[in-house]
Amino acid sequence: MADILALERKIEEIIDELKGLCQTNGLANQASEEVVITSVFLYKFLNDKFMANLKEFSEEIGMDYKDVLKNENSEMDAFYDSNPEDVAFTYDETIDYLINKVSYNEFYKIFDDALEKISNDPKNEVFSVETADGARKPLFTRITENVESSKRNNFAKNIFGIISQERFDFGDAFKDNFDFYSRIFEYLIKDYNVASGVYAEYFTPQAISSIIAKILVQMSPVEDKLYDIYDPSAGSGSLVLHLANELGEGSFGEKAQVYTQDISGKSSRFLRINMMLNGLTGSLDNIIEGDTLDTPAHYNIPHEPNSGVKQFDYITSNPPFKMDFSSTRDNIEQKWSESEERDGIRRFFAGIPKIPNAKKGSMAIYLCFIQHILWSLKNDGKAAIVVPTGFITAQSGIEKKIRETIIEKKWLKGVISMPSNIFANTGTNVSVLFIDKANTDGDIMLIDASKLGKKVKEGKNQKTVLSGEEVTLIENTFIKQDVVDDFSVKVSYEQIKEKNYSFSAGQYFEVKIEFVELSEEEFNQRMLAYATRLNQLFAEGKELEQSIKERLGELKYEEF
Repeated sequence: MADILALERKIEEIIDELKGLCQTNGLANQASEEVVITSVFLYKFLNDKFMANLKEFSEEIGMDYKDVLKNENSEMDAFYDSNPEDVAFTYDETIDYLINKVSYNEFYKIFDDALEKISNDPKNEVFSVETADGARKPLFTRITENVESSKRNNFAKNIFGIISQERFDFGDAFKDNFDFYSRIFEYLIKDYNVASGVYAEYFTPQAISSIIAKILVQMSPVEDKLYDIYDPSAGSGSLVLHLANELGEGSFGEKAQVYTQDISGKSSRFLRINMMLNGLTGSLDNIIEGDTLDTPAHYNIPHEPNSGVKQFDYITSNPPFKMDFSSTRDNIEQKWSESEERDGIRRFFAGIPKIPNAKKGSMAIYLCFIQHILWSLKNDGKAAIVVPTGFITAQSGIEKKIRETIIEKKWLKGVISMPSNIFANTGTNVSVLFIDKANTDGDIMLIDASKLGKKVKEGKNQKTVLSGEEVTLIENTFIKQDVVDDFSVKVSYEQIKEKNYSFSAGQYFEVKIEFVELSEEEFNQRMLAYATRLNQLFAEGKELEQSIKERLGELKYEEF
């Protein structure tokens, strides 16, 4: 059994050294730095995985793996057939081969050529990222072209000094679990997954992703079948991959067929890496880079829009809350005004935020995502959506209309209000909205977890971190529908209607007033004690006032 902590440290060392190498070559804080770091890391991971599986295969057939790589008798064809989840390498694309070419004057060209050949191999097309218009972005690009031409050879040589098998081999890590790779992935992208530019990209905290996955899967018995799961604003994939992991495996393999879409190219690259680290290569063809609101890209029959937009068993989403989408807003409204009705609603049944005269960046785009999600769920589907906490009590506008529809349709399962600063890079208070289209009988859980967690500094930001015990408390309270004073309450659809469709737990907590009987003597004693303490405070206040006046009187003008 591999030492997990030791493996983590070694992998983190590789990542840190690659970041240091980028810094010395002028790539620090450049967009190209992220491309280089993630590409080299992924190349190393895929190479080691390929080689580990190849060596195992070679032993099984009684051959040396180097002889198998020569493919003189089609052994490699048999290997690819038995390992379709692996990226295909030829011998001259592996670290084993390239490490012996490091001394060459134009080694950087040999390295870049190898990356390009891997990407262009027809067997590896599935590992590219598809855009909404059908184009595909390759697995790798020529990464040494990110530095000055005079530095490229040394740059490539130093990369191989860091990733050589002698330094570290992923071979021992492949049998490890989802949690291990989630932590590694978070470390890999922690410096690059921040709010920037037009599209704010947030990495959903592991605790939130875990809570959502656990609760969603516990809403109803999980059968031995393949579930279609979806995230329309996937980011780097924390939510949807936690859900896939929680669903687990069935008699046929993974129970989750993952579908995602995200407008950000960077996030789509991160998601591809995350899925490959966690062995979900069978869903890679379902990663789409594009505008979900304008052009949802998943259809009942792949690549055939006329077959209708696909519906899903589970949907998770942490959509952007506010964003300027004024350039596409009117087109979205016009295109989808006559969309197909599903469960009695059209796609944007509550409306689309208007374009403000000022502060276009404040457009509440998340309201469009909520509606899209409700419309994209199967008639017994389940969803979890991260929303600003203000959404759950707003008394007008699109927010109110969405909540009214959810209640009238009897789709609500519960709401959890999270602590402030649960996301390190946004101060917006968030809640998680749980939808269950099969929850027609009610029993809705409302939880106020806002007082939980510990405040910690993360860089320049303050973040609230939930302990393992607190995560378990939230999960168990929701799943078991426990009522806990000032923490959780179970309500009905009728009760929510009576409270003007509020989803805030605090509005349903029982107000308790304690009456303490006092004798006249006890009352007088308490009043005397209060009066005595008050007089002491007054006296202290006068002394402080006098002291301040004296100090002010001592101040004199001095020339410098």
